[in-house]
Amino acid sequence: MKKEKQSTLTIVLMVVYLLLLIGIVMFKLPFYSEISDGVRMINLIPLQGSFDENRVILLHEIVDNTLLFIPLGIYICALKNEWPFKKKFFSIIGVSLSFEVLQFIFALGRSDITDILDNALGGIIGIGIYVLLSWAFKSKTVKVVNMLALTVTVCVVLGFAYLFYLSHFVMGC
Repeated sequence: MKKEKQSTLTIVLMVVYLLLLIGIVMFKLPFYSEISDGVRMINLIPLQGSFDENRVILLHEIVDNTLLFIPLGIYICALKNEWPFKKKFFSIIGVSLSFEVLQFIFALGRSDITDILDNALGGIIGIGIYVLLSWAFKSKTVKVVNMLALTVTVCVVLGFAYLFYLSHFVMGC
């Protein structure tokens, strides 16, 4: 594929990713849990809300938030590889901070500094993955990223569709 077509595909895949990310972060999809109790909360102490009642750290939330933002680091590199690391990093922080601010404004969950830190870590991991891929695949990196991203995107969208089907037609929720 030509470079322009690769860029267009990367943008389309990133838009689909961002829409899925909005659904997951803002509306807690595909879990269909209660979205909000209408209470606005801000936690500015890292890891404060990451422990259960026995003071055991809940790693699943930290890992989930980190994993969710790995693709953002990869997509930013695929589209803006010429940007310095600092600009890529602050773009990731900006997206994460935007989610936390919107959650606060619309009372859609708890705004938490830990989420921003986890998301930033995920974005940095994504940048690192892209660097490794570009070292391995040189000029074909964007093509490889697009093929992998297209495969993962199709699987995730089908998974969401299946969960939607189950929750609305099989279980009647």
